[in-house]
Amino acid sequence: MTGRFGRPRGSPVTPPPQSAGHRASLPARLSRVLRSVAGQVFVLQAVIVVLLITAATLALVYQARYDSRRDARDRSLAAAEAFAHAPGLPQALKAPNPTTELQPLAESARRASGVDFISVMNTDGIRYTDARPRLIGRRATGDLSRAVRGQAFTEVFKGTPSDAVRAVAPVRDASGAVVGLVGTGIEIENVSTVVGKQLPLLLGAAAGALVLGTGGAALVSRRLRRQTRGLGEAEMTRRNEHHEAVLHAVREGVLIIGSDHRLILANDEARRLLALPPDAEGRGVGDLGLDPRTTALLESGRVATDEVHLAGDRLLAVNVRPTKPYAGMPPGTVMTLRDTTELASLSGRAEVARGRLQLLYEAGVSIGTTLDVVRTAEELSEVAVPRFADFVTVELLEPVLHGEEPSAAGGAYTQMRRAAMSGIRTDQPLQPVGDVIRFVVPTAPMAAALDAGRAVLAADLNGAFGWRAQDHEGTRIALEYGLHSLISVPLQARGVVLGMANFWRTDTPEAFDEEDLSFAEELGARAAVSIDNARRYTREHATAVALQRSLLPRVLPDLSAVDVAFRYLPAKAGVGGDWFDVIPLPGARVALVVGDVVGHGVHAAATMGRLRTAVHNFSTLDLPPDELLGHLDELIDRIDQIETGSVGQEGGGERGVTGATCLYAVYDPVSGRCTLASAGHPGPAVVHPDGRVDFPELPAGLPLGVGGMPFETAELWLAEGSRLALFTDGLLEDRDRDFDTGQTLLREALSQPGRSPEQACADVLAALLFPAPSDDIALLVADTRRLEPDRIAEWEVPGDPSAVSRVRNAGSAQLVAWGLEEIAFTTELILSELVTNAIRYGNQPVRVRLLRDRSLICEVSDGSSTSPHLRYAATTDEGGRGLFLVAQYADRWGTRYTERGKVIWAEVPLTGGADPASPAPDLDALEDLAW
Repeated sequence: MTGRFGRPRGSPVTPPPQSAGHRASLPARLSRVLRSVAGQVFVLQAVIVVLLITAATLALVYQARYDSRRDARDRSLAAAEAFAHAPGLPQALKAPNPTTELQPLAESARRASGVDFISVMNTDGIRYTDARPRLIGRRATGDLSRAVRGQAFTEVFKGTPSDAVRAVAPVRDASGAVVGLVGTGIEIENVSTVVGKQLPLLLGAAAGALVLGTGGAALVSRRLRRQTRGLGEAEMTRRNEHHEAVLHAVREGVLIIGSDHRLILANDEARRLLALPPDAEGRGVGDLGLDPRTTALLESGRVATDEVHLAGDRLLAVNVRPTKPYAGMPPGTVMTLRDTTELASLSGRAEVARGRLQLLYEAGVSIGTTLDVVRTAEELSEVAVPRFADFVTVELLEPVLHGEEPSAAGGAYTQMRRAAMSGIRTDQPLQPVGDVIRFVVPTAPMAAALDAGRAVLAADLNGAFGWRAQDHEGTRIALEYGLHSLISVPLQARGVVLGMANFWRTDTPEAFDEEDLSFAEELGARAAVSIDNARRYTREHATAVALQRSLLPRVLPDLSAVDVAFRYLPAKAGVGGDWFDVIPLPGARVALVVGDVVGHGVHAAATMGRLRTAVHNFSTLDLPPDELLGHLDELIDRIDQIETGSVGQEGGGERGVTGATCLYAVYDPVSGRCTLASAGHPGPAVVHPDGRVDFPELPAGLPLGVGGMPFETAELWLAEGSRLALFTDGLLEDRDRDFDTGQTLLREALSQPGRSPEQACADVLAALLFPAPSDDIALLVADTRRLEPDRIAEWEVPGDPSAVSRVRNAGSAQLVAWGLEEIAFTTELILSELVTNAIRYGNQPVRVRLLRDRSLICEVSDGSSTSPHLRYAATTDEGGRGLFLVAQYADRWGTRYTERGKVIWAEVPLTGGADPASPAPDLDALEDLAW
């Protein structure tokens, strides 16, 4: 195609070469340039630039004049006021000859301030100083009355000796009276000189701006000329006609609709696709015979992207966009059309494939969110309904439901238990969840899938005779309900069958096909992995729970000192290492213990059991709480070194039990004293008899296994009826609650009076328990009791051996008062031996205490820390049989150390006494026996 100048379309406009004699004249060339669009734009821009620069230059000149005069005013006024306030000026004015003193000062100040004159005058305007000496003694012209009244002012003065910007300031004496005037100023000629000096710069800047503006206009014009090819209006019109020709040749329909919903333009492809009449342009869109949906879209003016519309037997992809207003015309609408009839079927299949991929992605996210076998099966059934199947049932083998490894032995593959079912309706004809599903017919889809190890399709259940033969009545009801298509998928992981998933269709008219079979198999494979993970977790969880329950106390001892209740809840994430214990101690005392091992699982439970056993062992030594925790910390450190192979190595290896905490409390019902020590564990809550709840501060200790720092004890004196609550941090804090908030809730739950420990435990858990706790919870609530004074007997024993018989007699009398005559002889024997040895080998003071509890407790204390030992005396020995006799007659005996000595104790049952068949020994003779 060629243009009007005989050149190919799109080629640059190049005038034909001319000889020198025929070359166009300069006016003709200028005329041609000015007729082009680019030339007209250049002229317009140049005029605008000249006007703008001229206006800016004038404004700057006037601004410079204004700024110069304002600067002259400010400088004059500052100089006048500064000189008027000069020290000593009022005194100089009152001198006989002020000119002699002030003229040199005024000239020096004038030169320093840059003003043209400084005149010092009296109140009548007579000059004492001036830059022109001939004016000294003459009166200054102009109105000076404002300055005489005490007001400084500036003015543009015109007159003798010259025009100037003048400032006049009053001179005041110490009393504030005006005693003179100071006039300063800059001559107008000098002010104008400043503006004149700036004028070349302003004019130069204006010339530069004019050059830049004109150059910019030339560049814009050149750019425009390049884009328009130097064409004029007529030539550009012709170019537009060519563009229209191209528009009608494209293979995409184009419609332009005006704001009045009339067709303005339709290209040839649009006429063909929409079968428009020849006179369609100018008609309303409702008169074009288009599909009603297409007509409504054009009349609405809304934006559309790739909407599918019908045009006869064709499917058109329609895009609608609004046009921008042009030349005052209101906006319209442009519609483009593409024929997509041949792509419709391919698009449908692609959409189905995309939906399947999306469903598989959602299945990967939704299935296996918990480590529960049944819930995982439910998630499989829920994700496939209704986008793939109308009903889904999931059956699992019995061992899988219990976390065990499935086995094909014993016909395990012929029956399963239904674990989950989902559907589009609730009135379904299938067997409910919990029923045993049997596969007795080998040709049924379920049995065939299990036998083949892959999914089996039954596209038409009416023809699935094996399925119908399995349960004639049940399948008849299912067919009448509408079940018509089935896919059975065995759930396999690691080559082991775990269960079966069945996908059913009722309301969906299309039967399952081979593509659906592949998708169901993929979905089942993903679900099987999650079910197997949940099964293995269930097995490990059951093992850990069994281990933990075997390590925790099942029954707490019945004690006189405390009334105890407890709660233990494992975390949803798995068994942890929280533990508690109640340990009877000699002297009717009791130890309350609670601890926490960081982590979950079998390792944490085993570590907890080791710690609990160690605490039990150390408690038999009757150690103070701080010493017991110290021994426990040392033991854990030693175990870690042995297990990590770092015994004897500098620094040791990786620690295995680090992170365990423990709180150990010993309560004495005789004194009401409670001694506590903590190894990084939260302290207890103390509930006073009046309902007030305190959280006493305990000395901070490091967790067990860290080592290096000793533990400290704290002592509490508990009134009768007080309550202790020991707990682990899992009770108070979680991801959504901090420790302080949990402590506040615990305080409110424990402050309610009149409840038993069991009720208190229930109320605390009701108030603080999380829906899904992330950590174990151990809670131990103990109501403390005091031993009545009438069940306690004490004596101070002097250091004389003869006091033994008196103590023995006093003890016997006390037993008679308590009604325990039956054990009097045994008690006298034990007292005699213990007191004799305390006097003989111990230090003062020696004390004896009898406690009537569930057994009779005999305690003999002295000031010596020497530890007695049980030994077997030879037949020739005169002594050494004392402790042997005590051990024979007492249920238990032992030694505990105090801050200032030791206590040897023995427990005697409240019923029973010495063997009646044995002759009663001589108690006075036994006093000579020694340990």
